[in-house]
Amino acid sequence: MHILILDGHPDANRLTSHLLDMYQAGVAPGNEVDRIAVRDLQFDPVLHHGYAKRTEWEPDLHRIAALLDACDHLVVAFPMWWGSEPAYLKGLLDRLLLPGLTFAYHDDDNWWDKLMEGRSADVIATMDTPPLFLRMMYGDALIKRWKRQVLGFCGFKPVRFLALGPVKHGEADKRLPKWRNRIKKMARSANPADSAKKRERLKSFLNR
Repeated sequence: MHILILDGHPDANRLTSHLLDMYQAGVAPGNEVDRIAVRDLQFDPVLHHGYAKRTEWEPDLHRIAALLDACDHLVVAFPMWWGSEPAYLKGLLDRLLLPGLTFAYHDDDNWWDKLMEGRSADVIATMDTPPLFLRMMYGDALIKRWKRQVLGFCGFKPVRFLALGPVKHGEADKRLPKWRNRIKKMARSANPADSAKKRERLKSFLNR
């Protein structure tokens, strides 16, 4: 299985990276792992023309697109800031998850094809908000968005989400052993649904 790991924290050597170290260490032997820190990529995070006009990719986006297209399992980790992911990671989503590559709208109805079928995903988010509070007060909006409107929309299945918090006031250090076990279990059990449906789309997308 080919696993792509994306570190979405804009700063190095933070809790996000440490958690991904745990995840990577827990991956079963024999799997191929590529790990990318979004902060190290050089690209314009703004999709200037929306879908009306193609914004040409920078070399780093070509590289990430190839890894995404080839992967069987995607792992994304980031801190939750203002109920969402950091801006540069959001920019990567805008520039990368494009019609014809990760999904395709139908011409004659309001439905779409999920072009990333045959791949699975894990999302890990750290936060100051206790997960119970995230659920009771905010309706798990971040979790639902990533599972249904982002990765699920493109066909990743299953999409598992691990919300880790609170991290402030030394809480992360106290909870780290428990989190380590959960992350290790998640890494070991990664398994795409309907892997036979996987199709690589990048070549046809670039030739459009």
